[in-house]
Amino acid sequence: MCGISGFAGEGDIEDLKRMNLMLAHRGPDAEGLWHDRQKGIYLGHRRLSIIDISGGAQPMWTDDSTLGVIFNGEIYNHQILREELLQKGHKFLTDHSDTEVLLHGYRQWGEELSEKLDGMWAFGIYDKNKGRLFLSRDRFGKKPFFYCLNNKTFAFASELTAIISHPSIESSVFRKSLKKYFAYGYIPAPNSLYKNIFKLPGGHNLIFDLKTFSLTIQKYWDFIIEPFDIIPDNPEEEWGAIIRDLLYKAVNKRLMSDVPLGVFLSGGIDSSSITAFACRAMGHERLKTFSIGFKEQSFDESEYAKSVAGLFKTGHHSKILSMERGRDLLSEIIARLDEPMGDSSLLPTYMLSKETRKYVTVALGGDGGDELFAGYDPFKALRLAELYSAFVPRPVHQAIKMLAGILPVSHGNMSLDFKLKRTLRGLSYSKQLWNPVWLGTLEPAELDQLFDEPTDIEDIYSEAIEYWDACPQDNLVDKTLQFYTKLYLQDDILVKADRASMINSLEVRSPFLDKDLVDFIRKIPGTWKYRNGQTKYILKKALEPVLPHDILYRPKKGFGIPVGSWFKKGLLGIDSITPKYDLNISFVQKRIFEHRKNKMDHRAFLWNYWLMNRLL
Repeated sequence: MCGISGFAGEGDIEDLKRMNLMLAHRGPDAEGLWHDRQKGIYLGHRRLSIIDISGGAQPMWTDDSTLGVIFNGEIYNHQILREELLQKGHKFLTDHSDTEVLLHGYRQWGEELSEKLDGMWAFGIYDKNKGRLFLSRDRFGKKPFFYCLNNKTFAFASELTAIISHPSIESSVFRKSLKKYFAYGYIPAPNSLYKNIFKLPGGHNLIFDLKTFSLTIQKYWDFIIEPFDIIPDNPEEEWGAIIRDLLYKAVNKRLMSDVPLGVFLSGGIDSSSITAFACRAMGHERLKTFSIGFKEQSFDESEYAKSVAGLFKTGHHSKILSMERGRDLLSEIIARLDEPMGDSSLLPTYMLSKETRKYVTVALGGDGGDELFAGYDPFKALRLAELYSAFVPRPVHQAIKMLAGILPVSHGNMSLDFKLKRTLRGLSYSKQLWNPVWLGTLEPAELDQLFDEPTDIEDIYSEAIEYWDACPQDNLVDKTLQFYTKLYLQDDILVKADRASMINSLEVRSPFLDKDLVDFIRKIPGTWKYRNGQTKYILKKALEPVLPHDILYRPKKGFGIPVGSWFKKGLLGIDSITPKYDLNISFVQKRIFEHRKNKMDHRAFLWNYWLMNRLL
């Protein structure tokens, strides 16, 4: 787990050093720099040592020095690939480095290398003979990768702050990206905060030709829901056994480490199942688990985590924190956040990572379980939403929303009035927009007001519309699963996990995103993921032999913070913000006033607005 940076074209070694320095938190253990001034190629690496600590320094080269690689991530099937490559005559210089497998794998398979990998990665291979850079990002985009091409420089890096530190790269905030940020609550790939700087989407390779100074982007993998044609007589038992087996194998793969390792344990289904399988795989070795709790009861899940830890006899570390302490840490996060993201659970995730890093260097987490198995509350609303949309005339929608607005405002975690008002807001739009409007910061009509201009809905929500329409299944559950897995997971959940953990130099691994497990899950029809009003139906059935009933079927709480209460009490200093980027300050001031007077709950917008202004 590391940070990578590099460029071709204008610049010198000092520019590379400056870029690499911005990634020091991602790799505090070592730095590697290489350049060829005549050819204008510069490669940088920051290392967090996890695998082959003594022999994995980067940039790493083949013995003939024709191929070099910089790599951020972990390849879980590297030992299998190494054996295959040895049989084909490749000679390795390291003992068990997954980085060297990339070099020999590229030499053997070329651009097909990415398809053979199981893991998380962002890497760049310099091919001297072909005069090109081969760059790749893992299937779900767990590891970040930014790039920019102008007339004189092609640059890439793990973070925006690194890439814009190159003097040839302009950092001009892109207005459309800001609008997408306030629409979604994050900036979806391939967009970034800055104009002409892009994110390489997950499941894609980028080839940069040094002779023609041009790039080509290739998709090597896509998440597509393709349900089984035949349903077994007992899917709960048959599919459940396969899910258990694949999840156990996924966890076991991710236990490989030459440094201390543990598990994030919230006490929910996903983290509890990972804990159970990790304990099984480790045998008599005691697993370390980590959780944080909060003094504010509606935001605290620590008792559930302690219960699971006791069940599996883990070495559990739990710390109860105050939200005030969390608020004090916001400046640390913002200093390294890179680009704004409106998921306020970034703060508790950061706090958990900070505590965990005191004991281990690697942690397993449950990211992906909710997206793949239909674990979110909006799945419960789909059928009623469809009926509402079909039988309630569109002109009546606004009146119903106004009536719901009369309900008393609660700033508790996922309160009933918050969920009801969110649901009604989304139903004013087409089905393609239900999910992004439900989850997002502002609806299209509000975007018009904030930016003082009409919103092109198809342009601003282009990613959500594309993924909805691209789903081959014509039902609401599968289309919603496609949205969550392809968009929300990559650009919100995984970004949050990466930033919160890597600021603390902690590697987080996600067993639910295992290649083989995902390939099986995507073939299970959505009607078996959300079934009879039950979210994660097939996963819960699969785990009944593994976890207690009260863990599997307890209400989902989420990992939130009381930002609504903080803004109501004036604790985050939003009043002193100077307007930027030609946004309508009257729109902002009205929402501050309504929120303070408890007339409306504007927590999502105020958090996004406050965070953007603190960061930029």
